[in-house]
Amino acid sequence: MLRSPLALAALASAAVPRMRPTMVQGTETHRDDRFQVAYLTTDDDKQWVVRASLSTAAGAQMEQSDALLKLLAKRLPYALPRIEGTITADDGSTVAVQPRLRGTPSVWRELAAGGDLARAVGSALAVLHDVDPRVVEEAGLPTYDADAYRARRLATLDRAAATGQVPTGLLARWERALEEVTLWKFATCTVHGPLEGAHVLVDGDISAITGWERAGVSDPAEDFAVLSVLAPSESFDTVLEAYAAARRDAPDPHLERRVRLAAELQRVNALLDAVSTDDDDLIHRRASALRRLDEATQDDESLMPPTPGRRRPAPVEEEPAPAVDPADIEVVELTDAESDDETVEIPIARAPDQEPETVAAQDVSDDAAAGTPAPGEADGDAAEPEQIGGDAAEPAEDVDEGPEPSSYPLEDGEDAERR
Repeated sequence: MLRSPLALAALASAAVPRMRPTMVQGTETHRDDRFQVAYLTTDDDKQWVVRASLSTAAGAQMEQSDALLKLLAKRLPYALPRIEGTITADDGSTVAVQPRLRGTPSVWRELAAGGDLARAVGSALAVLHDVDPRVVEEAGLPTYDADAYRARRLATLDRAAATGQVPTGLLARWERALEEVTLWKFATCTVHGPLEGAHVLVDGDISAITGWERAGVSDPAEDFAVLSVLAPSESFDTVLEAYAAARRDAPDPHLERRVRLAAELQRVNALLDAVSTDDDDLIHRRASALRRLDEATQDDESLMPPTPGRRRPAPVEEEPAPAVDPADIEVVELTDAESDDETVEIPIARAPDQEPETVAAQDVSDDAAAGTPAPGEADGDAAEPEQIGGDAAEPAEDVDEGPEPSSYPLEDGEDAERR
């Protein structure tokens, strides 16, 4: 249930002893939000954030993530939320009070290509993904290897299919990608969960990252899902370049394909959330978004690795052999030599401005007798005849790396980023 800002201030005072609020500011809550948020100022001029869970599951995730954040605080170069106190409200929801972190929320649609913030986002995720997964295990959060994560995705897809709201074309598309073994050969890592612009606070550089309720050990592609949809494509490329450069190990070759898949499956999660609330209008909106996605991805193969094949390389242009001028050919009448000592001159064609060169037959025969190879011979093997003006050899065939993955529009009014 939603509460007034004053009610949240009263709960915050109960959660943190000796807190004396002097001002409270509420925020807009959307029907698919998981928390209601208000900002407090106390009599010592400190600022606080009050977060009230809108479901039991969200409250449990918030408390579990706090244990992880205490372990990550020493390992990450940016500030993290810290729960100062909690209280359980009469309806069973969890209300937590946290110090307000410095910085302004980011807006992914305004992320500049090649800019410092885009590079900082990539580097920030790289540092997180390099954190030892055993830290997450110690905090008691979910951990999955690639096979377990894929099985979890398939189970989610089965639940979505049971609603009857997902187009069959999308179900087939996603099942095909989830069953493509080559896409799922990667090492899972510590992840934040789908990173939204509002989670990244900026004060010159990235000052803090919030929203850790879905942290765990899973596919690194999950963290890029929302960013890949909302940020301009060139800006997202900058993020990935900075990310790859900052990781200790190179990202796997199919990361971007799984990012596309994770982005599309975000709509499935949104549909299931709507179904759980029994909100018919929201269900209709989520189903409409899926139908638009189905139309946009007809005959699209960007989720699949390229199909091996063969193709000819582009022909290489060769310089044509120079034409022979008939005027350069000298006709010589040959007569039978009366003795072995008689020399016969054999003309060799030269350029028009040079005199014809001759080779003495006597010298050739003498060389042969002495065991010296004649001109055009090497190591006793006859020289191959030189081809002039003949057909060029057929170029070798190359292995086809397959078509580059195509792109498709994912953005629509359903995914508008909140400022």
